[in-house]
Amino acid sequence: MVFPERILVYADCAVNADPSAAQLADIALASAETCRRLLREEPRVALLSFSTKGSAKHAKVDKVAQAVLLARHRAPMLAIDGELQADAALVPAVAAKKLKEVGAVAGRANVLIFPDLDAGNIAYKLSQHLGGAQAIGPVLQGFARPLSDLSRGASVDDIVATAAIVLALA
Repeated sequence: MVFPERILVYADCAVNADPSAAQLADIALASAETCRRLLREEPRVALLSFSTKGSAKHAKVDKVAQAVLLARHRAPMLAIDGELQADAALVPAVAAKKLKEVGAVAGRANVLIFPDLDAGNIAYKLSQHLGGAQAIGPVLQGFARPLSDLSRGASVDDIVATAAIVLALA
C-alpha cells in the first residue's frame, strides 16, 4: 500500500480466510521477507488485533499472541510485535500511551499482519478508496514463483504496478 507519506506491506488481504496461529506466523515471516526485497528496508512487523497487549480477552486475541510467539521462535532477530491495535502499530504517540514498553515495532510498523481475511481485505479496500493509497497487488507469497491476484475493481494502473512488482520478485 503506497500512501503519500509511507509504504506499508499488508497481509493477508486475498487468500486465507481464517488462518491459524501457525499460518499467521508463516504469513508474518513471508511478509517480512517481501518487505526486505521490495522496500529494501528492515521489516517492523505488527500482528494486528482489536486488542493491544492483553487489553481484551478473546480466542482471536490469543491466536494472534500465539502467532507472535511462533514467529519470534523461528526468526528471533526479526522486529515483530503483537497483538497490537492498528493505531498502536502505526502512530508513535498512541503506542506510547497504550504500551509500557514501545519496542522497535509499535508506532513504527511497516508490515501489518491482519488476523483474518475480513480485516485484511476491508483494510486494503478502505486504504485504497478512502485513504488515497495506491494498492499494488495482492502479491501471493509462499509459491515457487511470484504471482498476483487482482481485484475485479483494479484499474489499468493497478495492473501495471502489480505486474512490475511481480517481475521485480522474479
